[in-house]
Amino acid sequence: MATTTLKLRTNLAEYPVTAAMRDGRVTSPTVELDFCGPKIANNAFKAMLRGGEYDAGELAIITYLQARAYGKPWTLLPIPISGRFQQHCIAYDTAHGHLDPKDIEGRKVGVRTYSQTTGLWVRGVLQHEYGVDIDKVTWMTIEDAHVPEFQEPSNCERLPEGSKLPQLLFDGELAAVMMGGDMPKDPRMATLIPDAKAAAREWYDREKVVPINHMFVVHDDVAKANPEEVREIFRMLVESRAAAADSLPDIFPPIGLEANRKALELAIDWSYEQRLIPNRMTVDELFTDLTAGLGA
Repeated sequence: MATTTLKLRTNLAEYPVTAAMRDGRVTSPTVELDFCGPKIANNAFKAMLRGGEYDAGELAIITYLQARAYGKPWTLLPIPISGRFQQHCIAYDTAHGHLDPKDIEGRKVGVRTYSQTTGLWVRGVLQHEYGVDIDKVTWMTIEDAHVPEFQEPSNCERLPEGSKLPQLLFDGELAAVMMGGDMPKDPRMATLIPDAKAAAREWYDREKVVPINHMFVVHDDVAKANPEEVREIFRMLVESRAAAADSLPDIFPPIGLEANRKALELAIDWSYEQRLIPNRMTVDELFTDLTAGLGA
């Protein structure tokens, strides 16, 4: 009897941990992942949540928490796709004078969207490690959230269409900007958090948490109807990640619910504090009977 293959429209970008899945080194006889998403996965998050254009893929952890809070039908697998320390992701222009973290209170700070995952982690660090009152900062945003029901807090303002955060920073219209891999490589730039790399390591040594960026999700309808195929997807993710072991940072988010519990608890707590989600949920609520045991 021929094996039926489940074909899923998948939004999963190419990283070291996904390369073996995308290039065919890791496959499944029962699941075919059609990698039809864009090169930059977050460009399809709205299409995933609003347009139903994908069956599975990566999703930013904050986007997932908001999706969960507003009843979007997605099942979370306990395997991060990406994660990193974020202390270096807020910077200022030294040409306009020195800034310490608390100096951004009462001033404008740019971020692509208030619900960006980098923004969550950076604001949490600023608040809990450096005593910054994040409610006294005006967060200047370019885009709305991926989840349409979310409304930004009152201390957010939308920048004009076409605004570029680095240029606004250099022009002195923003005190600082929060950006990820697209932070300008410019000698005028300095991290707002002093010695950000050392600060990140000290934080990890104390907290034992690697901030999660993206995790893998499957649409509820697919997960409920195809539990064995969900297990197959998880197996492929694990094997693809193992194939990239030599390419990963020394510290990278682990696999499994319990291994990621503290990071997920922190993401939930800080999301609630920052009014990104309307209610504080538990880590166990994020997983089903099927997915909770994966990787255990």
